[in-house]
Amino acid sequence: MSDTDGGAENDRERDSHEAGTAPEEPTPAMQQILDNPFLLLFLGVTIPTVIYLIWGIMEIAGIPVDS
Repeated sequence: MSDTDGGAENDRERDSHEAGTAPEEPTPAMQQILDNPFLLLFLGVTIPTVIYLIWGIMEIAGIPVDS
């Protein structure tokens, strides 16, 4: 039998287990977000700004109009 790509992949997995490291798994999306300080800064400024803006528009809209 000839060695195929699947066999080579199994060899890599076995080598990584023998070396004491787990095979690489994709990083979860939430971890990628929490690992990015600039994205956290952007979200920390943007989300409160949008919420307070919407709250202010609702307060202004709730003021009765004098006739």
